[in-house]
Order: sequence, then structure tokens, then C-alpha cells
Amino acid sequence: MSLTRTGKGAFAGVFAALLFAAALIGACGVLVESALRAHAPVQRYAAAEAVVTGPRTVATHLERLGEAPSEASLPVPERPRVPLSAAARLRAVPGVRDVVADVSFPVVLPDGRALTGHGWESAVLGAVEPRDGRAPRAADEVVLGRDAGTGVGGTVRLQIGAAPRPYRVVGLAPSGTGAAYFAPAAAAALYGHPGRADALAVLADGDLDADALRAAVPGLDVATGDARGDAEDPAVAAARPDLFDLGMAIGSVAIMTALVIVGGLVALSVRERSRELALLRAVGATPGQVRADLLRETARAAVPAALIGGVLSLGLGAAILAAMRGRGVLPEEAGTALSPLPVLAAFAVTVSAAVLTALLASLRATRIHPVEALGAASAEPAGLPRWRLALGLFFLFVGLNALGFSFTATGAAAATSVGGLVLALIVAMAFLAPLLARAGARALGGAAERVSPVAGRLARHASGAAALRAGAVMTPVALAVAFSATQLSAPATVVHAAHRQAAEGTRADRVLVADGPGLPRDVAAAARRAPGVTAAAAVQRTTVLMPVRELGEETFRPLGARALGGDVAATIDPDVSEGSLRDLRGTAVALSEDVAGGLEVGSKAELWLGDGTRVEPRVVAVYERGPGFGDVLLPRDLVAGHTATPLDDHVLVRAEDGADLRGVTAAHTGVRAIDAAAFGARASQEVRLQGFVSLIVVAAIGGFIVIGLVTTLALATAARRREFALLRLVGATRRQVLRAVRLEALIVLGTGVLVGTLVAAVTLFAFALGVVGRPLPTVPPAVAAVLLGVAGSGAAAVMLPARAMLRRRASPAGS
Repeated sequence: MSLTRTGKGAFAGVFAALLFAAALIGACGVLVESALRAHAPVQRYAAAEAVVTGPRTVATHLERLGEAPSEASLPVPERPRVPLSAAARLRAVPGVRDVVADVSFPVVLPDGRALTGHGWESAVLGAVEPRDGRAPRAADEVVLGRDAGTGVGGTVRLQIGAAPRPYRVVGLAPSGTGAAYFAPAAAAALYGHPGRADALAVLADGDLDADALRAAVPGLDVATGDARGDAEDPAVAAARPDLFDLGMAIGSVAIMTALVIVGGLVALSVRERSRELALLRAVGATPGQVRADLLRETARAAVPAALIGGVLSLGLGAAILAAMRGRGVLPEEAGTALSPLPVLAAFAVTVSAAVLTALLASLRATRIHPVEALGAASAEPAGLPRWRLALGLFFLFVGLNALGFSFTATGAAAATSVGGLVLALIVAMAFLAPLLARAGARALGGAAERVSPVAGRLARHASGAAALRAGAVMTPVALAVAFSATQLSAPATVVHAAHRQAAEGTRADRVLVADGPGLPRDVAAAARRAPGVTAAAAVQRTTVLMPVRELGEETFRPLGARALGGDVAATIDPDVSEGSLRDLRGTAVALSEDVAGGLEVGSKAELWLGDGTRVEPRVVAVYERGPGFGDVLLPRDLVAGHTATPLDDHVLVRAEDGADLRGVTAAHTGVRAIDAAAFGARASQEVRLQGFVSLIVVAAIGGFIVIGLVTTLALATAARRREFALLRLVGATRRQVLRAVRLEALIVLGTGVLVGTLVAAVTLFAFALGVVGRPLPTVPPAVAAVLLGVAGSGAAAVMLPARAMLRRRASPAGS
């Protein structure tokens, strides 16, 4: 007996599902491996043997319920600076030829193009030599690339942290460097961090002992080899935890989805061959022999499918990373790590899943007494096996427990619990699918009979009598609807809440924004002096690290923060519930209710600024509009010097009618004024970029589910040749049979859509209540497209094979 001879449809269906499962699981492995091993490319620091920076991770101890405190660490989100005094200790290490202090700061050309400013001493790191002219020596001299548009001896107005001022071009570097080089003393002044640098690049003669370097500068980070790229671009290291979490999350969902889809397909394929298995039992085959044959045939499909899918997963994982870089979800310099490990992991997980589901599917076929085997092959059991019912009730209990947690939790805790909630409910639904299919046949069968009494009655009885088959078909439908609706609606809910809260809480009439890297710090003061302006507040976005207490336990998380300066209370209203924003000055902080935990006004909060500097600000306000204004508000002066650049992101302006900001915009390059509505649309677009991850998840997992759905439906329909032939023999016309099949498909697909919608609705209500405080999720139009796509592909997968089989008259004795 062979699947390739007796069940070509089953073999092809199982093979295709396993191949896509392996590709998806392996692609998640690529994401995880890239988060663990990939580095940014080494470019500017290629000539350095080692790069020394400030500590690139921070650690703290967290309180756990009933457990001893545990240590947690996170990468520093912005560039950690290093003291220049460490250079002397590094030069004393044997083999060190020189140590170059590298500083960087944003520079804007008159045409709005952004460059990165450096001191001329760091030009040696990139082997930059002026093709024309000389090195800069005076404070007003600069070396630019040939593509900057200004020749040697010319004057160019550069904007560096303030209004543009003239610089004399004394040399030209090769085109494409994207840099502007200044005299060392001038660069240090423009950099604005006396006694510190972004990094110390260590040049060596021959081999260098990295351990000796680390011993010379304890407490600092010494990067060698490929790790130098992370020192060059700290954003890559900061993105790793999120990428790791994403890969693990998609991978876990992919494995559960593969078990559900492949399990249903294998169960259907075994049922299609039930007469053969019954005949083997009747002629003396032992249960072990039949089970071994099923496992062997499943492995025959699983091994090549998992191997091919695992190899394809490398390309799929690289494509997902490329898409995330292209949309700005990951830094452009984030690397991709490829190795055989994801292929091996995908192969092992996929083959194991296939063999496990085949073993479970073979239990009934091998436990029946040989004398009863032929009769039992054509009949379904009246109830579910006890093990399946017990597992279904267990996962239902887990899902209800997660639902209760979601309703009591807030913020990130609620968002995290939603993933477990939807998975638990979907798995419970898969185990209890036959019971749900029977319930759906009773509920929707009456409507089918009203549409067509004869065909509808036949469809109702067929879907109820073959509940195992209907359940196997219904499961991927419900899974596709629940998963896609949840993944698409959750980020849409957050975007809508953020936009609504920002619009309700923004008191500004106009907003100053920049087309380049940011606004110089003098823009806010200039706006405050403009005619008709009554208030102006500068806003700089950053990220802080903070222990957050949720349901009695602490988690260490990066939080979006805003540094505010100027007339804060007059320009924003984050709906303060305790304290006042007027006290946001000095060493103070305002927290959203989602992250405040047990902290109250007057309490000390422990947090780390973007560069890893630990501070303990006093809580002066707690507010409700966290999605609209970020979870942490800090004084601008407290954050100054601890971010990658000193530039502001925007300036909020409250003005009277007729206020004139043209003087401010004309005095600065790339600065323009927009109204509050345009600024809200711009901010919403930035938030929507975060939803791109959900689109990737839906495209990957949802695509796999749809493939499994179509395969399952086509296989289930093809297995009914004898049933259709018997109906034709007793007098049913081809049109009547097709109508019955169509109505039965509507019953089964409709039940799947209803169950999936119920799971998605429960999940999204809990998510919306916990994350945005209102049990009203936002459902984007794409969900309707998913419903139509699932229904259309499902109907096509049923009707096309049915039409093909009914074109020829077959004997009910045929297979």
C-alpha cells in the first residue's frame, strides 16, 4: 500500500502543507538567528582593530512573585558615549599604534540634504584624503564631498544645531561619503559633549590582544571583528530584542498552525483510506503493522517536503528582513544571518509534527476489532474520543483564563496576553471542531432547507453526519478568520486610539517640523518670539528603559518617551489624572497610567535614558492618554546630552489669528509650519509603520492557512466520489447534487467564519479594553477582504473538484 498509488490527492495535499510549514518555521528561525548573530556592516571603522564605546547594555534586578529577584538586561537604545580619558589607557596597551576619537553630529546643506559631521582626525578611519585642497584648520573651514555642490574656496551655509552660518570649503573628499569634516577643535565644539566621544577607534600594528584592551578600560565595551558594526550603528543592536521576540512569536504561531492544518490533512487522508485500512485489519494485519505503514507513508511525504521547505525558508526569511528594512521597521544596516540551523530546525519540527499527527490519526483505525473494521470504516463515531474532548476543554479553560487576565491587565501586559488568548481558543476550537460542526449544521441547516428543501435537507444531514470531515474543513476557515482579523485589527486599534488621543490632547494651532534630521534647538525660542505666538513647546522623541510593575511583577521594557521644553501645559493635554505638567522641570517625570504601576505623584521612578544613564526622577504627574503622547514625559533639559542628536522632532505652537511664523522658517533650512490636522496625519503615518509587522505576519501565517484550507477542502471533496456516485444512481441529477454540495459548503464555511469571528471578537474586545481603555476595537477594511478571500477560495476548493467528479458517472464501488 502506498500513498503515491492509492491516494495521490492526499499525498500532494500533505506534501504541500508540510513544505509551506517548513518554509515558514525556517523563516522564523532566520529572524531569530539574525537577531542573535547578525551585525551591522563595518564601514567607517574598517581600519580599526577595535572600537571602544560606553556600555551598550544596562541591567537591573526585577521583583518576581514568590521568587528571588532576577536580573534582566536590555541594549541601550541610543549611542552610549565614551570618556576621552580612556584613550591614554588604551594607547598604553602593547600593539596599539594610535587611538582616534570619533564624534558625529548632523549637518544640513542649503538644499536640505543631510550629512554627518566629524572631526578631521577621524578621516583616517575611512582612508579619506582631500582630492583637492587641504585639511581644515580653522573653526570656519570644512571639507565636503565633491557631490555637495561647492568647490574649493567657495562658501557654504551649513545648519548645525542652530541657524545656518557660513563655512569656507578648503578641500573636497570623494563623492558619496555623506560626511562633512571640520577641524578637531571645531568638531568638538559642534559635537557639544566636552570630554566625551561617540567611540574610540583603536589602530594597531599587527595582532592586538582584545582582553588586554578590556582590562585597560573596565566598564566600557570593546568591540572587535564583526561586532564593530554595532558600535558604528547602535540602532541595529537596539532592534535585536524586538526582532528576536517577533521571530519567536511568529514561530510559535507557525508551529501551532502547522499542527492544526497538517493534523487535519493527515486525519482526512487516513479517513480517505479507511476502507483499505479496514480491509487490511480484516485479513489479519495487526494494529502495529497498520500504524507502522501509516507512519512510514507520512514520513515519505514529510521528509522531502520538510527538506525542500527548509531550504526555501532561507530565502523567505531574508525576504522578510529585506521588507522590514525597506519599510523602516528595522534599521537599514540590520544584517541577515544565514546558516543551516534554521533548515535543520524546520526539518525536525515539521517531520515531528507530521509523524505525531499521523500517529494520533491512526489510533481509531488500528483499535477497531478486525471483524468490525469494514463496517466501521464507513461510519463516524457518535462522539469525540475522550482524549480529544479533554484536550479541547483544557485549552478552552486556558483561553478563558487568559481572557480574564486580559480584562484585568492594562498596556503591554494586556497586549501580550492576547496572543496566548487567541492561540488557546483556536487550539480548543480545533479539538472540539466536530461538536461545533454539528452545532453549525443544526443552526444553519434550517436556512439551507428554506433556500432549497430537498438539497438543503441533504446538505444539513451530510454536514451533521460527517462531523469529523466537516470539523477538519471548518478548522482552517475559523483559524484564517480569527488569526487574520486579530492581527490586522489590533494595530489598527492602537493607531486609531493614538490618533484620536493626540488630536484630543493637542492644543497647538501650528506645528513646526523639519524635512531633514530635526529642528535646531533655537527654533522653539524663535517661535516664541514670533508675532502672534502665545506659547511654544519643543518636543524630542527618545526611548528610555524602565522596570514596569504589572500585576505584582516587574518587567524591564523600552518605553517611548518625549522630552518637552517650553510651554508644555499650554500646548498638550495628555489627560492628567494626578499631579500637574507645570511641575515637569528639573529631575521630574510624568508617566502614563499603563506604566505607572504602583508609582504615585511624589514617588521616585528608576529609569535609564537613551544613552544608558541611570536617573531617579520624581513623578509629578500621571496621565491617561499614553497611546497618544507616549508612556513617559521628561523635561527637555534632563534629556539633553543623552540622545543621539540634540535636535528636536517638532515644536508645538499656540498662536492667535494672523500669527506669522515665516521669519522662523526662513531663518532655518528645511523647517516649515503645518497645521494641527496635517501634523496628526503625519504622526499617524509614523505609527502605521508599526502595523507593517502585522501585515508580514498575516501574509506569512495567513497565506499558509489559506493554502492549507484550499488543500483540505479539495481533499475532503475528492474523498466523496462514492457518495456522489451513489446519489446519481438513486436518481439525483448533477444539478441537484451540486446544489446540495454548494449549500453544504455554505453551512461548513459559514460555521467556520462564525466561530473564527467569535474568537476574534472576544480577543479584540479584551485587547481594546486593556490597551486603549475602551472595548471598541477598530476593524480595518482589509478584514472584509480576508473574509471574502477565505469564503471565495473555500467555495472554489469545494465546487471545482465536485464539478469535475460529477462530469463522469462513477460506480459507488469505486474508491
